[in-house]
Amino acid sequence: MMDVPQSVVVVTVGGIEMEATGHENNDVVVIHGLFMTPLSWHNFETRLSGLGYVVQAPGWPGHEGDIESVRKAAPTALADLGMAEIIDHYDKMIRPMEKQPILIGHSLGGLTVQVLLDRGLGAAAVAIDPAPPKGVRRITLSEFKSTFPVLGHPGNRHKAVGLTYKQFRYAFANTLSEEEAHRVYEEYAVPDTGRPQFQVALADFMRNPPTAVDYRNETRKPLLLITGSEDHIVPAAVTRSNFRKYWHSSAVTDFIEFPGRSHLIYVEPGWEEVVDYVDNWLTRALKPASAMA
Repeated sequence: MMDVPQSVVVVTVGGIEMEATGHENNDVVVIHGLFMTPLSWHNFETRLSGLGYVVQAPGWPGHEGDIESVRKAAPTALADLGMAEIIDHYDKMIRPMEKQPILIGHSLGGLTVQVLLDRGLGAAAVAIDPAPPKGVRRITLSEFKSTFPVLGHPGNRHKAVGLTYKQFRYAFANTLSEEEAHRVYEEYAVPDTGRPQFQVALADFMRNPPTAVDYRNETRKPLLLITGSEDHIVPAAVTRSNFRKYWHSSAVTDFIEFPGRSHLIYVEPGWEEVVDYVDNWLTRALKPASAMA
């Protein structure tokens, strides 16, 4: 059995509990979410590198470079950027790789890695506080309040939208101290495209939305879904519903809930615990078949 943080909820479908003995795949691509840039992965990436992984953190289109450059260019560079463009951006990058990497995504990045995994890309995927694919219908009050700054104004569908500190604090950083929340907001938050939030919210009314996955896909690689119990914008109940959608597939799908964590579970104090859990999970999920005998 893996060591897990005290009081976490761990559920496995199609998986086998086993001792961790290491794995050969150490290439990782991390994908950020909405209102963030690759810079937010700094600590997470550094710890993964220290554990022996070779990590790439490519940004969404228009999200590369220093934070002030991204903020300045956002109104024109990010307006109307949608999920199809974001997912295809990573597809074109990952598909040609001779050895498929481990995919780790946060929020809309967590949705992106689920779609990529469903397409047959990636050696395994970790979706952290993932925005839900089509078919996950659980909606909570905190989710509604967190997304209202964008979804409450239909014109935002084709604009880049910024969150005020107060809005960011509620949606992303509700478990952080005031000082820490301000620091994260100043260092990492950017205005971002409004279109993906509309695509997620309206997916069930679209015939072929870019957020759809085949939950019954038997051939996809292992998937781990991670949530924080205090997440406002993608509440634990939503990620749990996302996980349950995979119950009819025999492909390995695991779920873990960390208590007391917000949407910024990969940035806030205790993020090291999340990295180490991911490393342990990958060790057993990618264990060669010969080692399981």
